[in-house]
Amino acid sequence: MKLCVIGTGYVGLVTGTCFAATGQRVVCVDKDADKIERLERYEIPIYEPGLEEMVRENASAGRLTFTTDLASAVRDVDLAFIAVGTPPTHDGEADLSAVFAVAQELAEHATHDLVIVNKSTVPVGTNAQVQKLVANAKHDIQVASNPEFLKEGGAVNDFMYPDRIVVGVRPGHDRARRLMDRVYHPLNLSSTKIVWMNPESAEVTKYAANTMLAMRISFMNELAVLCEEVGADVQSVRKGVGSDPRIGSQFLHAGPGYGGSCFPKDVKALVATARRHGIELELADATNRVNVRHRSFLVRKLKRHFGTELAGKRIAIWGLAFKPGTDDIRESPSITTIEFLLNEGCEVVAHDPEAMENIKELFGDSITLVDAAYDAVKDADALVLLTEWREYQYPEFDRIRDLLRTPVIFDGRNIWVTYKLAEQGFEYAGVGIHSESL
Repeated sequence: MKLCVIGTGYVGLVTGTCFAATGQRVVCVDKDADKIERLERYEIPIYEPGLEEMVRENASAGRLTFTTDLASAVRDVDLAFIAVGTPPTHDGEADLSAVFAVAQELAEHATHDLVIVNKSTVPVGTNAQVQKLVANAKHDIQVASNPEFLKEGGAVNDFMYPDRIVVGVRPGHDRARRLMDRVYHPLNLSSTKIVWMNPESAEVTKYAANTMLAMRISFMNELAVLCEEVGADVQSVRKGVGSDPRIGSQFLHAGPGYGGSCFPKDVKALVATARRHGIELELADATNRVNVRHRSFLVRKLKRHFGTELAGKRIAIWGLAFKPGTDDIRESPSITTIEFLLNEGCEVVAHDPEAMENIKELFGDSITLVDAAYDAVKDADALVLLTEWREYQYPEFDRIRDLLRTPVIFDGRNIWVTYKLAEQGFEYAGVGIHSESL
């Protein structure tokens, strides 16, 4: 099959590359000429494990090409995937202007009957709007909905080994269904992975899935605050609750709040969409409000510990990406933390294995970025861990204690709870656990 994928961000580049790896011929399109030139040199604009090697392999084999020319890319393709950004507007709604613009351009340049597949995260009703938008095209265009469920840091594996493939097609759109079944056949050999539904259901499914996961995180973070007040241990609570097979253990870790390109945006978009239809999704709205409030949880601890003496303190931060395995800092808890510390007059020294270039674009010279994690700790008044990268899991605590000006650790991910750091001379605080000497 021949495909084109419009948009070369996380979703588009992974989608196009992985389809090429299944033997399809794929053209990836982006209006950013510089990005396309870099991709043609196998320079990947994002950090995603395994993606660079896969791009190089499939581009070298001629299955994967890149262009800025959508008109040429759509010529003779079987499926055109839209994978452009849908950033939030001021009221939380998704900005669909890029989706509509691409759909119009596809309709204008289509040389034959075409199936447009929307992979961008969009509110319910978008498929119908796009279908109406292309209704007057010279050729018959059917629009399918195929939301992505990729985890940043594990996107390639998620695409190649999906737990489900959600596809929304309208009754009577047999060509769309046939082609979607065919393109996903290499990933669906058991014929059990594709979940067929109408487009409206597919659109709601995407937002509902992300909101439910975010809801679990916010609830555990609220419980963490309660646990600290009543002498409970949120780690024990998590194990006790997660052992119930009706609940399960995933997304029950307390921390500094969720971030990234999906959860914050999608929760707010679902709430805004419901309000547009006269419905209040109170649980979803509370999920967002709890997350916004909880982002300041660790910095409130810092404030309590140092009090009026926080100004002038040197604070080391380990972890800037919103999660391990990615360079994405969008809505990352590290941003809120750094902004608070700078406003308080602190000196911030930070390290991250992948995200430092992105954080530098945001904060410039107002913070110090170091190439080695231990360099951030030197002469710092406290170490704050915000992202649980593997290289932070087993640090040399003797070395950290010797480098710190004062041996204070705020563990935002509870990855060092079992080390009994108070016995090693530290003042230690986690999230939802009893603080040691703090």
